[in-house]
Amino acid sequence: MKGVRTNKMGHLAPVLNLGGFRLDLAALFMIVLSSLIVFVLCRLAVRNLSVENPGKLQNFLEWVVDFVKGIIGQAMDYKTGAPYLTLGLTLILYIFVSNMLGLPIGIVTEAHDLEHATFLGMQLFVEGHHDHLAFAWWKSPTADASMTMALALIVIVLSHVQGLRKNTKHYLKHYASPNIVFLPLHLVELVSKPLTLGLRLFGNIFAGEVMIAVILGMGIVGIPAMIVWQGFSIFVGAIQSFIFTMLTMVYISQTIVHEEDH
Repeated sequence: MKGVRTNKMGHLAPVLNLGGFRLDLAALFMIVLSSLIVFVLCRLAVRNLSVENPGKLQNFLEWVVDFVKGIIGQAMDYKTGAPYLTLGLTLILYIFVSNMLGLPIGIVTEAHDLEHATFLGMQLFVEGHHDHLAFAWWKSPTADASMTMALALIVIVLSHVQGLRKNTKHYLKHYASPNIVFLPLHLVELVSKPLTLGLRLFGNIFAGEVMIAVILGMGIVGIPAMIVWQGFSIFVGAIQSFIFTMLTMVYISQTIVHEEDH
């Protein structure tokens, strides 16, 4: 139905209408949960640091740090990109965890009518008429376009701010290169980067969850396919977190590094 937000199974999103602003509670909860998981994971990894006898989590985090250093080194000289190590580490861990959350389980609540569709006494927003009200509360945060586009927009704005701060002359000159006639093309590129960055992540993760819904509909026959698809989804989630982090470093490199230095 037009204007109604539903998930891959056709369940409604639990949305609150706050003065005309619609807040997706499921997306908000999952974003917070992803943040908490990454924070706890990193805190446990550095709780008992040891050179002689590092724990498994410490070894894992050190491997991720080295991996992100490699990503930065491919995009620019590492000495230039070192200040962005924390950003890259945060992105790759947060996006990977977010990609994984929608795989194992699903939480759905039902309401017999609109009057009983509430959250903490507040009425959930439901547009149109529905014979059955079922709200999905568990999904991958990255399966929500609003979340991935917001993440992409933050990354792109950050890259341009860094370009203006650290490479002002060459950054501004880029928009008139090789000639002022090319300014419209550079502006199109400016708009397309967050779109492609955010929609690529959203499309891959959302499509994966759609496939899970299709396989679940196959019943017992779909169990072998589900096992295979879960494994493939983990691979896709890892690849997408890598791609997002890599492109972030590439975009930052394009704004802060002089063209002749490439």
